[in-house]
Amino acid sequence: MKEGRAIPTNRYAIQLAFFIAFGGFLFGYDIGVISGCLIMPDFINRFGEVGADGQMFLSSSRQSIITSLLSAGTFVGALAQAFTSDRFGRRGSILIWSAIFTIGVVIQTGTTFSIVQLTIGRFIAGLGVGALSGIVPLYNGETAPKALRGAMLVLYQLQIITGIFLSYIIDLATHSIKNSASWKIPVGLQLVWGLILLSGIFFLPESPRHLIGTGRSEEARGVIAALNGVPEDDGLVDELVDELKYAIDAENEGGKATWLECFSTRNHMWKRTINGMMLQFIQQLNGQNFYYYYGDTFFQSAGTELSPYVIQTILGAVSVVGTVPALHLIETWGRRRSLLTGALLQAACAIIAGLVGHFTLAPTGTPKADLTSRNKQGGDVLIAFAVLHLFSFSMFWGPTPWVYLGESFPLRVRPKGIALGSATNWLWNFLLSFFAPRIAARIGPLILMIFFGALLFGFGYVYLFIPETKGLTLEEVDELYRSGVKPWHSPGWKPHLSEEAHERALEKLGRQEEKDHEGKEI
Repeated sequence: MKEGRAIPTNRYAIQLAFFIAFGGFLFGYDIGVISGCLIMPDFINRFGEVGADGQMFLSSSRQSIITSLLSAGTFVGALAQAFTSDRFGRRGSILIWSAIFTIGVVIQTGTTFSIVQLTIGRFIAGLGVGALSGIVPLYNGETAPKALRGAMLVLYQLQIITGIFLSYIIDLATHSIKNSASWKIPVGLQLVWGLILLSGIFFLPESPRHLIGTGRSEEARGVIAALNGVPEDDGLVDELVDELKYAIDAENEGGKATWLECFSTRNHMWKRTINGMMLQFIQQLNGQNFYYYYGDTFFQSAGTELSPYVIQTILGAVSVVGTVPALHLIETWGRRRSLLTGALLQAACAIIAGLVGHFTLAPTGTPKADLTSRNKQGGDVLIAFAVLHLFSFSMFWGPTPWVYLGESFPLRVRPKGIALGSATNWLWNFLLSFFAPRIAARIGPLILMIFFGALLFGFGYVYLFIPETKGLTLEEVDELYRSGVKPWHSPGWKPHLSEEAHERALEKLGRQEEKDHEGKEI
């Protein structure tokens, strides 16, 4: 052990977080790309059906099947990653599910007229996307320094939004092509994204918390040293390893974790699990995915002069811009304040867009030549508040539930707890993508009133049940829940367990230094 200490840097940890968050890019790109494909003429001719007028069209039922089968796969994948994360480690799981995603993309792009093959491909790709949606917050939460953990987890949401934005740009660029290349190019590009993640096999380290939890402390020392930019024999490495061992031993007193433990009263696990699942449920009913999935189709009925592809691209750009401030706000405002503010802002946007759209828009299918100035003004207002809605979502409810999910569970149940939260997200994503076009076909813009109600419920839930976890280590979050502090008092709460672990580590280091000193005197 060195007597002096190197100055730690987090450059490597930040680089890893950027790379792993690319799993979110896959998630976002796959969500966004299908929106534009649904209104491409060649796509409709291949996978649609003949209408009463002899023209090909894509019914709302076919739209929902094509869209929702991805979400069905993601639900299964989000649960399955809990088994692979424990069995093969975080690194191994990332590589396995990236490969599965890539296979799904190959199946999709290989189809010509088979809607069955297309949907099977989307389901298999969804397995990979769903699994990565759990592993990315898990891995980043376990490798990022606590002062940067929130920002590093926000990177995941930023990559999701960037993926959505890029998919819109590519749909815009290819939609006018007269053959299958119009949709096969944007869909097939996902092969490149999957291969990029697979390249991680050459340099991704395993999570140090997973290594220590499985008795591989020496390997963990090397990873911790690299993440902090210090030599392996530096005192900081000894200190961090001892702190992690102490905390993990305290977490693992009860033996091997089961799925039922996620809902046990021990250490208030049931509260953490329910909170993680509820935030993901509320996030899906914020209304943003309705715009992402069906925005092209929905905005056609708004009578705007802009191409629906252009509008989607604008919405994507707004979402990217909105996510950038979240990198700062998540660590300054904290988790609670971000969620409470976002719920109110988005609720205001949803009720205004819903009511204005209901009372001013013309019925779906009305020719543009028959639209009144009132119809067009109403469409402009709806689009303006859709933009504000997505901007607010990107700042607050987009990243924060994923941050909260990635830092809420002790190591022994972390993969399972995150799996349940991710699966909840994808279950409601599936239900929304399956039923939203049918509901919108019946009540039009009033569907936004459902999201308004969900956002008001979300405000109340966060205020009453979600504690502040800003600035705490993953082990201190464990102590926060055990302390029983009321959520509305949690911003002022101070941890004690990590101080004890820190003192023990320092005592151990002090004894070692004394021995080293005595050895030199002899």
